[in-house]
Amino acid sequence: MPNLRISPLEGRPLLDVGSYGRRGPGRRDRLSQEEVALIGRTVRRTPEVMVKVLSKDSNDLRSVARHLNYIGRQGNLELETDDGDCLQGRDVGQQLVENWDLDLDQDRRDLKLSAGTGRAPKLVHKIVLSMPPGTPTKGVLEAARNFARAEFAFTHRYALALHTDEPHPHVHLVVKAMSEQGERLNIRKAMLRQWRTDFARHLRAVGVPANATHRYIRGETAPRKSDGIYRARLRGQSTHMRARTEAVARELADGGLRVESGKAAMLRTRSEIWQGWEAVGDILIRQGEPEMARQVRKFLEQLPSPMTEKESIASELLERTRTRAARAHGHPSR
Repeated sequence: MPNLRISPLEGRPLLDVGSYGRRGPGRRDRLSQEEVALIGRTVRRTPEVMVKVLSKDSNDLRSVARHLNYIGRQGNLELETDDGDCLQGRDVGQQLVENWDLDLDQDRRDLKLSAGTGRAPKLVHKIVLSMPPGTPTKGVLEAARNFARAEFAFTHRYALALHTDEPHPHVHLVVKAMSEQGERLNIRKAMLRQWRTDFARHLRAVGVPANATHRYIRGETAPRKSDGIYRARLRGQSTHMRARTEAVARELADGGLRVESGKAAMLRTRSEIWQGWEAVGDILIRQGEPEMARQVRKFLEQLPSPMTEKESIASELLERTRTRAARAHGHPSR
């Protein structure tokens, strides 16, 4: 029944709640203290870390230098490097490109491409380590610094900078793809999951509450958007979301939403997650953790109903309509 996986080397999520309610071999009757702590952070809605990789413009020297200048805010911010230097200036990007010998990496890569070995691999990886609004910026920077040192020190050259000009504090981390030992860093989904877990651990080590679980486990069903769409939406300038909203408005005007093909799968996933959390609660009671079991039940009661993006947009539109109607009739909006 329970199957909380704590082996990141297997490439699996740290908290696989959906497997708890399944029958079969390997049934367990107890949870470790580490597992209980993870469950506790999740049901108490501890802030979740975000680790993402920006894939665009990472495979030519000019784009890399431009991105390094960008994270240094064109000379207004310091970039911390793997060897402890703090660099600042409008030409910091070119300095690092030369210091990291990226021109040699590009030359070697271009020779392979001329031999017909495929598309151009990345010269660097552009990583963003982020936390929700209100997180102490000093803690985010310290945890990011410790994460980078633990993950890449003495292997891959890197530089990082803290950005606080948006509500969510985040650190841009640029890592040279080719290590000093000539080994290429290839980022896989399992590695990203492990990085989320590690970054959360580094945050907790400096006193910042942080957690790393899959959004479905927390009851979140809205699809992830690309970085460009996400940032444009924060500014209220997303043409993608405007088009989606207009399409939903037309469906509502024509008589209602058409059911999306992914809704059934979403409901099945929610059912598995629900059963898994109930199984977790039962285990906690059996091993003498009634208070944690109570928190799990409360967490389940507060899970929002699963909604597709279209349903979420429709709900927002209908709420706006009700608010406008209430104001028009002199009633205070809720």
